[in-house]
Amino acid sequence: MALLVPVMVRGINNLSDARYCAGMGADSLTFRLDPALNGYLTPEVVKELSGWVAGVQLIGEFDTLPVAEINALVLQCGLHAVLLHRRRTPEELAQLTVPALKLLRWLPDMLPEDVDLRFREQAPHYLGFVLAAPPAQLPNGAETTRLIEQARTYPLWLGTDFAPGGQLRAYVQQLRPAGIVLEGGDEIKPGIRDFDEMEALFEQLED
Repeated sequence: MALLVPVMVRGINNLSDARYCAGMGADSLTFRLDPALNGYLTPEVVKELSGWVAGVQLIGEFDTLPVAEINALVLQCGLHAVLLHRRRTPEELAQLTVPALKLLRWLPDMLPEDVDLRFREQAPHYLGFVLAAPPAQLPNGAETTRLIEQARTYPLWLGTDFAPGGQLRAYVQQLRPAGIVLEGGDEIKPGIRDFDEMEALFEQLED
């Protein structure tokens, strides 16, 4: 189905999630291919899962792996982009064979000018920024205003939990981010998965 905004689903680890999210119109699926990350999948599993879906971007998540190993996995798994957890030097980023997105953490005590500087310094090297997890206390009015400004200036992907009161559709319409980030889950048992929560999110984003 058509969605208001591109949707990235992180941490795909089973075929049920992969096929469901692709069928619901997700733009991209991420797989954790770095052994340093929880939920790590082998390249063989990623290739098997991705072989059942079409029309979505395949993104690998990486933390500590060297760029040469990342590039090898990009080729092996047919990835379209990577999502980097750790900041890399411009020289390392230039060696990547596909575009990179950067996972960011919300830092409530960070000065606005320092946040803006972080975006400006990194923007030339990344396809976009992913703020998947909000702080324990959601951004206040002033912080939300700055977030809107940042979303207007930089390709910013936001996790669904940023939306107050679960009003995801209104939040997307207010902020107009580059995309929304959903989190994949685990199967109850092979082939069986409860999609009620994810379905409700997709329905809010339906165009």
